[in-house]
Amino acid sequence: MNQTLQELANQIERLKEENLDTTELEASFKKLESQLDEKRSPWDRVLLARDPQRPSGLDYINSLLNDFIEFHGDRTYGDDGAIVGGIGMLYQMPITVIAVVKGKNTEENIKRNFGMVHPEGYRKALRLMKQAEKFNRPILTLIDTPGAYPGIGAEERGQATAIAENIMEMMDLKVPTLSIVTGEGGSGGALALSVTDEIWMLENAIYSILSPEGFASILFKDAAKAKDVVDLMKITSHDLLELGIIDEIVEENEDTMRQLKRNIYETFKKYQKVKPQKLVNDRFKKYRDIGEVHHVSKDR
Repeated sequence: MNQTLQELANQIERLKEENLDTTELEASFKKLESQLDEKRSPWDRVLLARDPQRPSGLDYINSLLNDFIEFHGDRTYGDDGAIVGGIGMLYQMPITVIAVVKGKNTEENIKRNFGMVHPEGYRKALRLMKQAEKFNRPILTLIDTPGAYPGIGAEERGQATAIAENIMEMMDLKVPTLSIVTGEGGSGGALALSVTDEIWMLENAIYSILSPEGFASILFKDAAKAKDVVDLMKITSHDLLELGIIDEIVEENEDTMRQLKRNIYETFKKYQKVKPQKLVNDRFKKYRDIGEVHHVSKDR
């Protein structure tokens, strides 16, 4: 948060503790916040999406769910610390949640592999999704990854196949599904967890086919020009909502978690009323239509 905004937020909190009227200050806060948001460039949002102090997947799990139970392992190779998945209660609704988790310091990042998922992580996620389908639980995925891990070991253990299988299987899940990009949504690593009934993004998150540095390396042979290509890539939440890639932007403010919890619950309740086969058909159509070009025929 901008320093001026942070100071104003702290002042509002102090006054609230003293039971004083903060109406005017809160109005000023919202106005300043709106003005600052309008001035943010796409590159500013990239930096915000990558900020190590952003809430992690675990922060969202702890804020949104009660009685969370984590499950481990893919039943094939091992457990991947970059993926945290399990069952929790969203109010009185049991759901399965799968989150890509980054660390907030070096030690945590090593444990979480900097949010870069191995094939066993994707297989663990798919195992939990199929389990959720069996017991008719909605599925929430929380995405914050620069991309799937590109190491030799991951390739040897079937990284591409794991990603492809997740995309294929998620398309056919017969329970409500929702994905939220909370920070970075990079490449196939993000897509493997976001083939869902709806995709939401945090206001300052990004969602892209590859990193700006990778894009600049291909386009200009120079990763240092990443800042210059972000606008071309259309990777911000506002760009992607306009393009019809995502369904909703989640505002980032002091009330984000509370509002998000309520909105997720209401969304799942809505989709639970839809027949399973219609869920699948609508999801297939949603992704089939993305990027479709409509040609206007001319009479001859």
